[in-house]
Amino acid sequence: MQGALRWAKLTFEVALEMEAKMKAEMKTETGRLDLLQITLVVEDLVETEEAFVKALGLEVAFRDPSVDLWGLENIVLPMGTTFIEILSPKRADTPGGRHLARQGGDGGYMVILQTRDLAPWRERIGELDLRIAFEANTRDEEHGQHWAGIHLHPRDTGGMMISLDCPDPPDSWAGAGPKWRDHIRQDVVKGLLGIELKSPDPERLAARWAEVLKRSVDREGEKLRVALDQGVVEFVSCGGNEIEGLSAITLEASDRGRVGEKMKLGGVEFQLA
Repeated sequence: MQGALRWAKLTFEVALEMEAKMKAEMKTETGRLDLLQITLVVEDLVETEEAFVKALGLEVAFRDPSVDLWGLENIVLPMGTTFIEILSPKRADTPGGRHLARQGGDGGYMVILQTRDLAPWRERIGELDLRIAFEANTRDEEHGQHWAGIHLHPRDTGGMMISLDCPDPPDSWAGAGPKWRDHIRQDVVKGLLGIELKSPDPERLAARWAEVLKRSVDREGEKLRVALDQGVVEFVSCGGNEIEGLSAITLEASDRGRVGEKMKLGGVEFQLA
């Protein structure tokens, strides 16, 4: 009996060691992957900006003129080294306008994940035959912040658009403009902790994101989780008539007295933790 117990314990320990080794190998191939920015799309940018400033004490760091190429306007709100971007279409016949119509109003648009090297991700994209919706790079010698990024086609991933971005240097973010550090406000929140996606089939969606991002799926209660090096993506079930997509965003509260507070902003539930 004792021999059997020792054997069972050894087998369990070996299984844990193999799982840890597998996760480490998966991470090594593609490097770090951090939750950098969540992008929402809304109908009324002015009203939404006022709501975010009032509820979370944030300040606009940048209004990117380049998004006018797609018939959009935007604001970027820094929270330390993570960010919220809010897009709004100037007209209906734009990707942002069509996305708003599909999801029936304000809500999620894209999640930006930071990597230190896009090369292994290009290989991964090729292995899975993923379509690239957009790819670009910029160099800003004056302010010393450069960027390269790849937007994956959301029909190939499900949930919402995933962007793999490589800021150079890693602590810069060209998407927030040259002086974003001057606009950091952390009286209420410190930054992004995680996002939650809803789906009529969360098991399928979680498995697909884990496959794309070379991560494992863990279960915590009724939620499925794909952990990043910084941040987490959670998956929950929704009714069959609901649109698959972003359902919640978790922020780290600076004001610990507000932990547990929830509010709806930009069509999405925000949770302070």
